[in-house]
Amino acid sequence: MEFGSTAFWLALGQIVWVNILLSGDNAVVIALAARSLPPKQQKQAIFIGSGAAIVMRIALTLVAAQLLQLPWLKLIGAVLLIYIGVTLLLPEDEGESDGKEVGGMVAAVRTILIADLVMSLDNVIAVAAAAKGDTTLLVIGLAMSIPLVIFGSTLLLKVIERFPAVVWFGAGLLGFIAGEIVVDDPAVSGTLIALAGQVGLPAGRLPITFGIAGVALVLALGWGLLARRNLSGHAARAH
Repeated sequence: MEFGSTAFWLALGQIVWVNILLSGDNAVVIALAARSLPPKQQKQAIFIGSGAAIVMRIALTLVAAQLLQLPWLKLIGAVLLIYIGVTLLLPEDEGESDGKEVGGMVAAVRTILIADLVMSLDNVIAVAAAAKGDTTLLVIGLAMSIPLVIFGSTLLLKVIERFPAVVWFGAGLLGFIAGEIVVDDPAVSGTLIALAGQVGLPAGRLPITFGIAGVALVLALGWGLLARRNLSGHAARAH
């Protein structure tokens, strides 16, 4: 595709638009992961995490078709998303030193990358289709989306600071995505469809059913761990 041609600009617009539509959940994760950091480090984590995630997404897109055929990959990714969702519900310990703050930013960026890796497995197929095999177009289009992801994450961070309950919504979203991608894993999709047929559940409703189950699992685990932590805290103060 010739650089600067009408076809080039149309395809570039498609890549940017598709990435905007598919990056809403990624922006939620970035905001959740950065929320417990000091304000200066929040900006750094959002910038570094967004940029690194886009670079990783470019690499993923180049091998997307092969990745999506690997059995158990999505199942492992779903477990990781459940873990991340529950972890993001737990408050950070107070009284951190500078060393722990640096470690906190590294942990936030790591969380962003892992979550983006898992959630982008399906998204990159749409981006790759828009790029029509043109690597230059793909790189430019995804790079242009970085400011948009950063803006969305920053805006969500302000919402979370004002309405902390949004954290539970974000964690639930991760659980929903985890449930959805389990159904698409080649290793278990056939078995799940067969089991659904035996209980009279249409195969088309499997993603939303597992998605709701993922939400319930993340929120239940998060609530249980928080309750356990609070009880331990009360016991420690009593002694």
